[in-house]
Amino acid sequence: MAKGRRMKWQDILWTILVLMVTTALGGIFHLVGFEASNIIMVYILGVLLTAVLTSNRVYTVISSMLSVLTFNFFFTEPVFTFSAYDTGDTITFLIMFLVAIFAGTLAVKIKMQAEQSAAMAYRTKILLETNQLLQQARGVDGILHETAKQLVKLLERTVVCYRGEGAGQLSEGDLFLKNHEEDGAKYLALKEKEAAQWVFENNQQAGSGAEHFSESLCRYLAVRSKGQVFCVYGISLQGKPLEAFDTNLLLSILGECALALEKELMSRKREEAAAQAKNEQLRANLLRGISHDLRTPLTCISGNAAVLLNNGDAIDEARRKALYLDIYDDSMWLINLIENLLSVTRIENGTMQLYLQAELMDEVITEALRHIDRKKSEHVIVIEETEEMLLAKMDARLIIQVMINLVNNAIKYTESGSEIKISMKRLGDRIEVSVADNGKGIPDRLKESLFEMFYTASHTISDTRRGLGMGLPLCKSIILSHGGTIHVTDNVPHGSIFTFTLQAEEVPLHE
Repeated sequence: MAKGRRMKWQDILWTILVLMVTTALGGIFHLVGFEASNIIMVYILGVLLTAVLTSNRVYTVISSMLSVLTFNFFFTEPVFTFSAYDTGDTITFLIMFLVAIFAGTLAVKIKMQAEQSAAMAYRTKILLETNQLLQQARGVDGILHETAKQLVKLLERTVVCYRGEGAGQLSEGDLFLKNHEEDGAKYLALKEKEAAQWVFENNQQAGSGAEHFSESLCRYLAVRSKGQVFCVYGISLQGKPLEAFDTNLLLSILGECALALEKELMSRKREEAAAQAKNEQLRANLLRGISHDLRTPLTCISGNAAVLLNNGDAIDEARRKALYLDIYDDSMWLINLIENLLSVTRIENGTMQLYLQAELMDEVITEALRHIDRKKSEHVIVIEETEEMLLAKMDARLIIQVMINLVNNAIKYTESGSEIKISMKRLGDRIEVSVADNGKGIPDRLKESLFEMFYTASHTISDTRRGLGMGLPLCKSIILSHGGTIHVTDNVPHGSIFTFTLQAEEVPLHE
């Protein structure tokens, strides 16, 4: 209302000021000797200027009437009176008035069209900006907060946001104050939330200026799409209703918010469906792996045990020892498989606790080599020595498992007699450990998949006891839990290099 009064007085002042200026110009023209028609054109120009500067066409009509009267008073005989000797002056005054009204009306119409075009451009700009902000927002909370901040910025009013929760209830309100010095507690009062809850349940507007809950401080509107209400926004009115343009802009922004929320929820559903499908695939792979991988070594163990039990005395010592070794290998493979599976599950579920302390990398690698595949004797394993003592922050038992898996993996996929080189070095605050082999190498298209659960070099669960593909996923989980990285690169001229990093620790110095 204060703004309306200010505009009214401003329009009156503009009307009077323009009339005074045109009259002064008319007086100058009269002294110079210009004809009356030139002075009339000055007054018509003044009416056009009034139409542009004022906010209501009423002032254009008033300016036209005052221009005719002023022209009559100052520039027609007898001067300084409203009488006219010449009967033709009456026609002149009438034509002047009509031309001024017509010209002023056209100016007002052009001005209104320009204002509408500017308003449409502003609306388009705001909606585009809002759309970009909502696309960049992360999650439902981000979308709701960005929308609320845009509403506060554009409407210059306090905004309350209630998010829909389960069982048809609203969350506690999030308050976005126009003025941070304002007391916001009144906007979160119980009666305000009751109005918002009614809007959420009935999918209709309520609150200040509406039929329901008209005594509320805010006007509450639902953000909805296809009949589903996502949340409720409250716009502070307190007896100051929104203008039509602001209302349209508000509804458009809430529509953008609804589309963004719908897109976010659909994206979540797709992610959940993809995750569920992946879990089902993992479960199927695990069952298939168990049916193939576990049954084969168990069958071998039971078969070899039966041979030893029934015909042990008839078998020579070398053959009997070979059967014992087969039983031992199969049982150790089963034990390692179960340990890997349990370790991966505990790490990914967050139930495994890490006992981190500084450890010498040389000692960890030496301990790991004591537990690797017995076929290590068929390969050349080289440990590159370093000039400095390298300490890393780790849970030693888990990093030993990583080294065992990486070395066993190299033994498994390289020919007998191949060289496996273990190296380590310090890079800044990191210790980098590499296990390199000179086997056939890994195609680039397969490198990213190596660390996926149940993945094997042939992409599928194999029919041998080596097919479950648990070792590398376990290595990745362990290294990531230590805050490190793990990756595979090509060895030159052929082969693969598996590299992981750990947090370095300083070697303590004792004086």
